[in-house]
Amino acid sequence: MKVNEIFYSLQGEGHFTGTPAVFLRFSGCNLRCPFCDTLHEPFRDMSAPEILDELLRYPSRHLVVTGGEPSLQLDEAFVDMLHSAGFFVQVETNGVRSLPRNVDWITCSPKDAPVAYGEVDELKCLFHGPQSRQTLLNLASAVKAGYYYAQPCDVKDRDLNAGIVSDCIRFIKENPRWRLSLQTHKLLDIR
Repeated sequence: MKVNEIFYSLQGEGHFTGTPAVFLRFSGCNLRCPFCDTLHEPFRDMSAPEILDELLRYPSRHLVVTGGEPSLQLDEAFVDMLHSAGFFVQVETNGVRSLPRNVDWITCSPKDAPVAYGEVDELKCLFHGPQSRQTLLNLASAVKAGYYYAQPCDVKDRDLNAGIVSDCIRFIKENPRWRLSLQTHKLLDIR
C-alpha cells in the first residue's frame, strides 16, 4: 500500500472532534481539488502487517483512514485485520468510489463529483459562502446521514474567512439539520 504518513493526534473535525486517534493517510487521490490542504502525494510502500505494526505503537484504537482518497487502496481484508487488532475504523472519503462494507464509520466529504452513497454516517461538506447553500441542501436530499456538518472553507484570507464563517453560521441557523464543523486542529495548531 502507498502510505503518505501515520501519526497520532486528536480528530480535529466532524463528529469525533477531540477524540484521540491514529491517522493512516494514504497517498493519491482521484480528484484534484484546488482548495486541498493536504500534501498527500509522497509515499512509502508498506505491507498490511507493516502498517498494523506501526498503528499498534499508539494507545488509541480509533483509526482515521484518510488521504488523498482511501477508497483507492482500502479493502475488506485489511479492514478485517484492523478489526482483529481492536481498531474502530473511521474512513474520510470524497464519496466518489465505494468503500469496503466492513468499515465502522463513513465520513463523506463530497467535492464536485457525484456521491456514490445513498447513506453514510456523517456528511461533512465544505461551505464556501452563499453559493454553497443550494449544493448542501441538494446533498442532504440525496445522501442520508446520521449527522450533517457544514465546515467553513479556509481560503487563507482572514477577511474572506470571516465572511464565510458568518454565512455558514447563518445557513446552519436557517437549516437546523446541519451542525458546524471547525478544523479545530488548525485553530489549536496541532497535527
